[in-house]
Amino acid sequence: MSHAVLSLLKESRHPMRIDLIGVAGSGMSGLASLLLALGHKVSGSDKVTTLETDRLVKLGLQFFSPHSEKEVEDCDMVIYSSAIKPGNVAYEAAYKQGIPLVRRAEALAAVMANKKGVVVGGTHGKTTTSALTAHVLRQGGLKPSHYVGAEIPILGANAHWDHEGELFVAEGDESDGTLVNFHPQHSIILNIEPEHLDFYDGIEAIKAVFRQLLSQTPGYWVHCAEDPVAREVCSGPQGVSYGWSRDFDFSANILAMKPDHSDFEVYQKDTLLGIATLGIPGKHNVSNALAAIALATKLGVPFENIQRALKSFRGAKRRFEIRHSGERFTVVDDYGHHPSEIAATLATAKGLAPQRIVCLFQPHRYSRTQLLKKEFGASFGDVDELFVTDVYAASEKPLPGVSGETIVEEVKAQSATKAQSTPTLLLSRDKVGNTLRPGDLLITLGAGNVHEVGRCIARDLPVLEKLWTLLEAHGGGVARLYEPMARHTTFLIGGPAQYWIEPRSIEGFAQIVRYLRAHSVPIRVIGRGSNLLVKDGGIRGAVLHPSKGEFEDVRVEGETLIVGVGTRLKKIASAARNAGLGGFEWMEGVPGNLGGAIRMNAGAMGTETFDQIVSVRFIDTDGQIKEKPLAEIQHHYRSVPEFEERYIVSAVLKGTPADQAEIDTKLAASHQKRRTSQPVGASAGCAFKNPEVCGAGKLIDDLGLKGRSVGKAIVSDIHGNFIVNSGGATARQVLDLVAEIQEVAQRERGVQLEMEVKVIGEDQPMGL
Repeated sequence: MSHAVLSLLKESRHPMRIDLIGVAGSGMSGLASLLLALGHKVSGSDKVTTLETDRLVKLGLQFFSPHSEKEVEDCDMVIYSSAIKPGNVAYEAAYKQGIPLVRRAEALAAVMANKKGVVVGGTHGKTTTSALTAHVLRQGGLKPSHYVGAEIPILGANAHWDHEGELFVAEGDESDGTLVNFHPQHSIILNIEPEHLDFYDGIEAIKAVFRQLLSQTPGYWVHCAEDPVAREVCSGPQGVSYGWSRDFDFSANILAMKPDHSDFEVYQKDTLLGIATLGIPGKHNVSNALAAIALATKLGVPFENIQRALKSFRGAKRRFEIRHSGERFTVVDDYGHHPSEIAATLATAKGLAPQRIVCLFQPHRYSRTQLLKKEFGASFGDVDELFVTDVYAASEKPLPGVSGETIVEEVKAQSATKAQSTPTLLLSRDKVGNTLRPGDLLITLGAGNVHEVGRCIARDLPVLEKLWTLLEAHGGGVARLYEPMARHTTFLIGGPAQYWIEPRSIEGFAQIVRYLRAHSVPIRVIGRGSNLLVKDGGIRGAVLHPSKGEFEDVRVEGETLIVGVGTRLKKIASAARNAGLGGFEWMEGVPGNLGGAIRMNAGAMGTETFDQIVSVRFIDTDGQIKEKPLAEIQHHYRSVPEFEERYIVSAVLKGTPADQAEIDTKLAASHQKRRTSQPVGASAGCAFKNPEVCGAGKLIDDLGLKGRSVGKAIVSDIHGNFIVNSGGATARQVLDLVAEIQEVAQRERGVQLEMEVKVIGEDQPMGL
C-alpha cells in the first residue's frame, strides 16, 4: 500500500469513505472506532451483529450483515481482517473495482502516524500490557490514545482517539510480519518466542521482524530482560530493561500475591521508588506492570500517579477474568493459548491455593498444536484434572492426526496430570461441570470460544453453592452439576441432570424443595430409575435422589415395617423375612426401590404395592412434611396421581406373620421367575402396559417382533415386553423402536399399546 493512500487516514478536512470487512472482531472494531473519531465515513460487515457493532452503529458506523458487494460501493479504501480471504464477496467486489485493499495492521500503522506511537509487541501479554500502559499514561495526565485487542472496562473501550494527547499506545501483532509497518516513537518488547511457525521459518525470522521494528523506533526500547531473546534483540543505548534483578533498569520485589491483587516494591536500579498494588493477580502481570512503570517513569509521570493507576486497574476481558467467586467454587477465564502464557496463568491460579485446579483447554490452530505439542505437554503441570477440546481452527484447514487428543497424549507422557479429550463444547461443559467438587478452581483457557463453557457453568454455580449449604446444614449429602442420568437408570440411558442432589435427611430434602420452589427450579425425584427412560437431552432443573442416610432405613415394629423411600425392594423383602413377616416375597423379583414402587403402584405375582401400604409420609409442594393413611390415597393400576407432584420420603408397610421356610420358598420362586422370564441386559422393565386382549409380551411375540431393533435398542428374545440396551443405545433409538411396535400392533391387531415406562427429559441438550 503506498504512503500516498495511507496518509489519507490522517485526521483530515477531507474524510474518506472506508469499509472494514470483519468489523465485529476485537481488532477491527477498535480500528473502526479510531477511523470514526478521525472523521472518516466508515462502513463495515460481519457474519453477525454483536454488542460492539451495536455500539459502533451509534457512533456512525454503517453496518452490513452478512458481507455484501453493496458495502464497498463508492469506497476509497477497504480494510480487511486476517480472517478474511480472497473469495469473500465484499473483498472480491473491491478487488474487481480497483478499490485499494489494506490489511488491518497497515491501516493501524497509518493511523498511528498521526501521533507519537508506543507499540507493545511480544509473543504473549500484549493486551494486558498495552491496557496497563494506556491507563498509567492517562492517569499521568498525558492523554494517550489507545488500541488494544480486547474489551478493557477501565479504559471504556478497546480503542480511543484523544485529540489533545501526543501519544498513541497500540498492541502490535507479530503473527504475520506486519510489525514492520510501524514507525513508533517507543516500543515495549515483552518476549520473543518460537510462535506462528506456520508463517515464520524459525526464531531467526521472528527476531528479524522485531529488529526492523526497533530500527524504526527512535525513542525507548523497553524490554523484559528475563526473556533472553528480547534482551538480545533490544540490547543497545536505547534499551530500558526490567525484570526481577536489581541489575536491570527497573525491577520488582513481590511482597504479597492475593486472589485479586499483588503488592510489590518497585526499584529504579538501586533506588526504591515505592510500593505498588496492582489490581489484578499474578506474577506475570507484575512483570507486565513493570513495562508500563518503566515507560511512564521515563516519560516523566510521577510515581504517585503510577501507584494510583496500578491500584485502580482491572484486567481485560478474558485475561484471568473471574467469572464466579463463591465459598466453594471459583471460575476463571483466560485467553492464554501459547505454552508460556498457559504456564504463567496456571501459576497464578495455583497461587490462589485452591484444593484442585480443573482446566478446560481449547487448542488454537492446528499448526500451533502440531509444532508446539511438546511445550504444551509440559505447561499443564499445575493442573489436577485437564479436559481438552478439539482444535479451534481459526482460518486454518485441519492437519491429519492433529486434534485435542494430541495435547492429551503429550500431557500424559510428561506429567501426572489427569487428562482427557472432550472434543465438543457441549461435552466439555457436561464433563467439566460434573467433575467439580467444593474447593475447586475451574479455569477455561484458549483464544477461541471456550469461554462459553465457563460462562454456562458459572451461571449454574450459585444454585449449586446454595444446595451445598443446605445439605451441610441438614444431615449432609452431595450435589453436582450435569450428572449423566445413564448412571442412574437401569436402562443405562439418559442425558445429564442440570442439578443432581443426594440428601441424607428428610429435613434436608424438605429444605431443598423449599429453596428450589422459591427460585422456580423444576424438581424431579428419581430412585433407582428402574421404570424410567431419560431422553438424550437430559433434565432441566434439579433431580433429587434420596437413597442414603434416613432414606435407606428399614425398621420393624410388630407386624409393620417403617421404610425409607430409597430402600431397594429386595432389601425390604429380606428385612421382612428376617422378622418372620410374609407378603413381601414378590419384591424379590422387582429391581426398584420403595419410592418408585409407590409412585407406580408396582406389583408382581398378583400383589401390588398398595396391598401393603398403611401410610405414606411425603413432602408437599410447599416443602412441608406430611403423612397420609391408605384410606386417603387414591391409587390405580400402575398409577398413583397423588404422588405425581409430591415427594415420598418413607412409608409404613404391613406384613403377615409367616413361617420362614414358607417365606424362603416364595422368595426363591420370585427370584427364579425373574431370572428365567426376564432378560439379563439393561432395560427399564416392561415397556408396555398389558392391553385387555392379552399380555403385552405375548402380543409382541405373536406379532413376530422379538429381535426387532433400532440401533442398539432391541426387543428381547426372552420377553417381548422388554426393550434392551445392547450397549450404547440412545433414548431416541428406544423411542423409535417403541413407535414401530405401536404402529405394528395398531395396524395388525387394532391394539393401542400404552407405554408403562415413564419417559422424561428433553430431546435436545441444554445449550451454552
